[in-house]
Amino acid sequence: FLSLSAPCRQTSTRHNHFPSLMRNSRIRENGSNTPVSMNMKASTLLWVLMGVAFLCTFSVNVLHDVYINEEGSPKSAMTMMEELKDGYSGFEPKIKPKAKKSSLVNKSDGKEVLHPPQEIKDESTAAKKSTTMEEKITTADDTKNQEVSTEMKKIRVDTITRNKEGEKEGHTISGLSCAEYGGPSDEIASEMVYWSDIPSDSKFMSPFKHHHKKGGEEMFMTFEPDGGGWNNIRMAMETVLGMAHAMGRTLVMPPRQGMYLLRKDKGKQNIHFSFQDFFHFESMSREHDGLDIISMEEFLTRQAMTGKLRNVTTGKVSFPPGNRTNWDGEDVTGLKDYLRNVTHVRNWKPEQCLFAIPSSAELKDADALVNMLSEIQTEGNTDANDFTGKPTPVDAPTKDRLRESIARRSLLCLYDQEMQKAPVVHFMCYHKMRARLLTHFYAFLFFQDWKQDLWTKRFIRDHVRYSDELMCAAARVVQAVRERVKESNPQSNGQFHSMHIRRGDFQYKATRLEADDILKIITEDIEEGATIYIATDERKKFFFQPLKEHYNVFFLDDFKHLLEGLNTNYYGMLDQLVASRGDKFFGTWHSTFTGYINRLRGYYATKNKEEGYEEGIIKSWYLTSNKNAMRHYVSVRSPHYQREFPTSWRDIDRGIEELGVTVDGDVTD
Repeated sequence: FLSLSAPCRQTSTRHNHFPSLMRNSRIRENGSNTPVSMNMKASTLLWVLMGVAFLCTFSVNVLHDVYINEEGSPKSAMTMMEELKDGYSGFEPKIKPKAKKSSLVNKSDGKEVLHPPQEIKDESTAAKKSTTMEEKITTADDTKNQEVSTEMKKIRVDTITRNKEGEKEGHTISGLSCAEYGGPSDEIASEMVYWSDIPSDSKFMSPFKHHHKKGGEEMFMTFEPDGGGWNNIRMAMETVLGMAHAMGRTLVMPPRQGMYLLRKDKGKQNIHFSFQDFFHFESMSREHDGLDIISMEEFLTRQAMTGKLRNVTTGKVSFPPGNRTNWDGEDVTGLKDYLRNVTHVRNWKPEQCLFAIPSSAELKDADALVNMLSEIQTEGNTDANDFTGKPTPVDAPTKDRLRESIARRSLLCLYDQEMQKAPVVHFMCYHKMRARLLTHFYAFLFFQDWKQDLWTKRFIRDHVRYSDELMCAAARVVQAVRERVKESNPQSNGQFHSMHIRRGDFQYKATRLEADDILKIITEDIEEGATIYIATDERKKFFFQPLKEHYNVFFLDDFKHLLEGLNTNYYGMLDQLVASRGDKFFGTWHSTFTGYINRLRGYYATKNKEEGYEEGIIKSWYLTSNKNAMRHYVSVRSPHYQREFPTSWRDIDRGIEELGVTVDGDVTD
């Protein structure tokens, strides 16, 4: 109780769980570690103060240092207490776990050491350390984690496996076959396919990829997953993925860990996830010449345990805590602290700056971008409403595209010379320093070359899609919903509509509508007696009775028999996929869950050339005063993350044939 009371006494206490970071001149924040003094003579007073400290600690953490969940809402006190009890890795604990005993043997004297030295000055000592690790890489900590998932093994294997011709090989993302996942048929499953197979895109390399290859050293990017709900986690991951390709760096995937709200049925099913559980990352790496992806274990084994990582403050070689390389399912607090101290850290804030990627590694291109922004600011900031219904052409001059994309931000984040020289660039997610990449990739990344901009948007569309298992499960549910429609109306083609109704601890109370109010809003656009699929977190289904009196209403719960064996933590993703196939869709304003449904609908509308697709218009509405927000083109605006914008899917297939492909340093057409 006493140790936890410090945040209550002085709420600016920030880094008491990784003091080494406070000494890092690159990351500064005023704070105090002043201990709380107490009068130990009066036992009664002691108990009173302990109780007050306990209550004050959780009050401050909840009300002052709020940690944002799914949709940008604060986590409740009960949720945070549960996460602390369960060892939730997304919430930074105040006390470091004790180092576990390692079976590493000191080669110089043959004695076993409990915690090997983390920093080594002498290069020869580092070389000996490397040799030791090659011979005795297995540790007691590793033994606990021998049950590594098949998916993680695929990442390690597929990113380095090549055929006789030297080409990467394995699973392909372009198609969708559900035979090994319980159906449906490929013909029925094809309805779920919104992505495209563009062979030439797989050959494209960022100019910085070739720039780094010239240097002869592989460059890396590490990152910490967002600590919010799944859609916030996904958004930040997409942003990091786009940045890794743009910078020409090998992306290091975080270890398997707990994720906020994906912790259902602990002890009965897996609750520690890697991104590979949801997306085909091994295929992304294999199918793209310009992108390499490896696991954290491989990175630590290749780079850290061979003495290639140094503390940025002391310059000494530094090894991971306890020499651990496999952090799957473990408390990653120590790993975060380690990475923050041996890498180049940039705390970019997407709401303040736009990450601008020059068309080459030459300084003149970076200078040109800076000059363009200066000219735009001199001419006067452009209002986002100036672009409503008037999108800037995707192949317009750089300055025109920048004018629309800047969205009132005053700065450019640049991949400057210092970053380019850093062996490892790291992006934190640490809410107390407001370090968080909570943004859409297309709202933060701006490319000087419009063709590279569209390539990145296609890459996310065509490759960062849910796994075959999830897509097939969604296809089964969509098929079942259409069959229910035909049962009630034999003349129907199976058309249904969909909604997302957020009823949980959403911070935007104006969106918490009663069922009668929802009914009034949708009756103008959805005909009486229609079938509606509702994605919702409302557990009391009698809430929807007013809707059931006018429509045939279905929920994912009605089709659980089609999902046997599927981890229930995936159900939210299935809801999104099923809702994306509704003819008309009504969503919740400010919700990132609704936002992703709309982006998927944008992809489908573009592929099927639905009415209004040229301007990015989709058949989606909101259950608020912003009802028609998706019925016209709107440029990116703040807050960037709370909704999706048509620029992510509008006209992104333009210029494929014009995309220059970098091959051995030469650009070909």
